[in-house]
Amino acid sequence: MTQPATGSIATLVVDDEQLARDELTYLLKDFPGIEVLSSVSNGLEAVRLIQELEPDLVFLDVQMPGLDGLGVIRKLRETTSDLPHFILTTAFEQYAIEAFRLEALDYLLKPVEKGRLSESVARAKRAIEDKQQNKPVHPAKAAMPRTKLLVRANNRNFIVDAQDVIYATIDDGLITIVTSQLEGHSNYRTIEELQSNLDSSTFWRVHRSYLVNINKIREVIPWFKSSFQLKMDDRRQTEIPVSRIQTKRLRALFKI
Repeated sequence: MTQPATGSIATLVVDDEQLARDELTYLLKDFPGIEVLSSVSNGLEAVRLIQELEPDLVFLDVQMPGLDGLGVIRKLRETTSDLPHFILTTAFEQYAIEAFRLEALDYLLKPVEKGRLSESVARAKRAIEDKQQNKPVHPAKAAMPRTKLLVRANNRNFIVDAQDVIYATIDDGLITIVTSQLEGHSNYRTIEELQSNLDSSTFWRVHRSYLVNINKIREVIPWFKSSFQLKMDDRRQTEIPVSRIQTKRLRALFKI
């Protein structure tokens, strides 16, 4: 499997019309640096793939049955503040105000013209470069990592060794911690807060929603678009996605 080109902008195309998806994907092939990871046809699938693939840029149709484009952005905002840049596409102008209120990067009217698309892509490249330059080099860390954690399970409070934790995940604001002996919930509010209190040489944030103990990885599995999943050493042998931006560390860690 080949590794994505360095500096490429990972992109997702979302539209309920097959023709519109194919046309936009075709147009984007002419823009160097744009790498279309996938295209999907509905809002719920878009939310799932955005969380799994962590793209830099999403071309998002406004009007879709079920969860529409604006709903996709609102739903993602409920679980994370680190969102991709969105360029909204629609045949109707009346959604523009709401689009910019949700901080969409641009608003394209269908049918999408290549000249206007070029302006949007250039704007996206500038915004992504600015975002990368402004990222902190080192995340905040606790002075001394914790060796014990409290895990709530079956209406009881268990104290577990941090090194026994296999992985932690967050869903709807609730953190679940899985060890070899039990599975329960943590009082930490975010994955970032939990991570900052643990040994950074052992616990790795492989994905926006997952923190894993590198000593509890059973298998590395090649997956979608040159990415990987980790099979963990818990009873279920849970498979956890590695985000695109963490793939480089994975390759270095295990000499892949």
